[in-house]
Amino acid sequence: MSQMQDSYAHYRELTLRGTILGALITVIFTASNVYLGLKVGLTFASSIPAAVISMAILKFFPGSNILENNMVQTQASAAGTLSAVIFVLPGLLMMGYWNGFPFWQTMLICATGGILGVIFTIPLRYVMVVNSSLPYPEGVAAAEILKAGNHDDEKRDEGAVADSGAKEILAGGVVAGVLSFATNGLRVVADSASYWFKGGNAIFQIPMGFSLALLGAGYLVGIVGGMAILVGIMFTWFIAVPYFTAAAPMPADADMVGYAMDMWRTKARFIGVGTIGIAAIWTLISLSKPMMEGMRQSLIALKNPQAAAQLERVDRDMSPKSMIQITLAIILVILAIVFYFVQAVSLPMGLTITLVLVCTLLAVAIGFFVAAACGYMAGLVGSSSSPISGIGIISVVTISLVLMTIGKASGIFDMPNGEQFLTALTIYTASIVLAVATISNDNLQDLKTGYLVKATPWRQQVALLIGCVVGAAVIAPTLEMLYNAYGFTGAMPREGMDAAQALSAPQATLMTTIAKGIFSGNLEWTYIFFGIGLGIAIILADAMLKKSSNNRFALPALAVGMGIYLPPAVNMPIVIGAIVAYWMANKTKRQARHLDEKAAKEMEATVERRGTLFSAGLIVGESLVGVMMAFIIAASVTSGGSDAPLAIQLENWGTAAEILGLLAFIGGAIIFVMRTLRPLKSTQKNQ
Repeated sequence: MSQMQDSYAHYRELTLRGTILGALITVIFTASNVYLGLKVGLTFASSIPAAVISMAILKFFPGSNILENNMVQTQASAAGTLSAVIFVLPGLLMMGYWNGFPFWQTMLICATGGILGVIFTIPLRYVMVVNSSLPYPEGVAAAEILKAGNHDDEKRDEGAVADSGAKEILAGGVVAGVLSFATNGLRVVADSASYWFKGGNAIFQIPMGFSLALLGAGYLVGIVGGMAILVGIMFTWFIAVPYFTAAAPMPADADMVGYAMDMWRTKARFIGVGTIGIAAIWTLISLSKPMMEGMRQSLIALKNPQAAAQLERVDRDMSPKSMIQITLAIILVILAIVFYFVQAVSLPMGLTITLVLVCTLLAVAIGFFVAAACGYMAGLVGSSSSPISGIGIISVVTISLVLMTIGKASGIFDMPNGEQFLTALTIYTASIVLAVATISNDNLQDLKTGYLVKATPWRQQVALLIGCVVGAAVIAPTLEMLYNAYGFTGAMPREGMDAAQALSAPQATLMTTIAKGIFSGNLEWTYIFFGIGLGIAIILADAMLKKSSNNRFALPALAVGMGIYLPPAVNMPIVIGAIVAYWMANKTKRQARHLDEKAAKEMEATVERRGTLFSAGLIVGESLVGVMMAFIIAASVTSGGSDAPLAIQLENWGTAAEILGLLAFIGGAIIFVMRTLRPLKSTQKNQ
């Protein structure tokens, strides 16, 4: 594309006002994602809502344009991914090694891993973004929103009414925020309900959760992922748990619900671990070809930097020299923070240096290996649905086995608390790997958006680096605040706190359990191996389904594993959201049959866009209320008040709260459907 043909060449992209706005959005979305991830084990991609917010704000400033808005969403999108480091890091508190989150250590873990994630995926841009058929659902959606906003600006200049979509995000945020406040603040509405019954000694459950944020997440996941999660739920609560409870009848003095949940936590859940692990490994194997191609392109760029410098604006990445310099600097920082962690234990200096070098090498090498895998997975299914947990499991197992070998050879296991130290070091190192993986999961998605709107790649990459640093600075105090306000499952900062309100941090619990199990030799390998076998069977079934249906049907093993592993009250709203999305898409297609081809496509795109924006609003609204409540609770506890300062105390309210929760959830879903399908009404009137 020559300079004469580049109509965007004069546009400003990486501006001071855009950087400040991106930093503010990053702060808000990072805090939201940390809360949501600790509560239910899910995070949301913030590119789309960030793009909408940017367009809504920057339109009041002169000279704003589509490329500047793209830079804002690129920077802010780090919030939706870097915060996934919480899938591992809280394990240091759960195992009792830390009693809080040291700011500088936490920040540097997140920042160094995030920056490496950006650098490692830059050489893959041409192979996986420009010259690839990967769908990049969220990247494409963000590009369409930016283009629509740009078109709206043109219409506004002509005196027409424009709608950037901010109203849908606001509406979704209000609906989910009100329900979340009634649930987590006033505590007059239940967040879940379930129906339990027995068949002989076997215990069954029909679960339900009332989170509108998860309803929105299910809409974004889609019907294939939703049905796969449902398969996991059915396997767990109608096969696995009934089998375990029938094989070991419940003691006479035990509670049915508590006994069944214990069987799920100690047995059935590890089947999900095995399924997720083998599915992640299979994904990495299937990505070997694009990974090698990306490495080849990177070597070409290093050997011929002059050719790279002569590329057109839309083809120009960060220079290889800059990438090498940044990488070396980050490796030095990683060496320093790992040394700081290890030297706290009295070890011989030679052993300390060995552990520091090995852990740094593991963090960088595994991070480099998974960067392409995460970018590819995000290209296939989107950042929100990409199985970062599977990458975490593989990282924890690999690091644990290496450190266990060193520990046995050096005598660390014979030291007091030696096993705990090695477990903590595993979690610490794996946190850096997860930071690499999460940003790799996001970087190519953003570069796809930039490619579609004709942005300058190297400027986007700089924006992502800024987002990593800002997001890392927010994660540490947010984690500290949430820990002191709610506590984590198995790690409460004060006596007498309400354990029911503790944040479950499911992935961090899983990673810690696996690491501790490997070092102690008590890991439930039987159930994990069964899960591996189940995962292999699902992978084969998925391949046959795709082949026989010409890719119309699928059964992704990772989603089935998450259906087994995640709490049922978390899974069910996702499934319902996926079903709602499928029903609305079919209804839209039936209505669009009466239109010409162009009008039909516009109608389907409009409905999909409204649904995506409203879903993002549901997620953001509930998450922000959770963060707001954390501030209120932390302030109350600090001043000697209650852990539930806004709760309305009602006697015998349990059943009524569950009914209210169900009605509110149904009402929220109806509002979601009505707002999303509103464009169909105008079509019906015109027929």
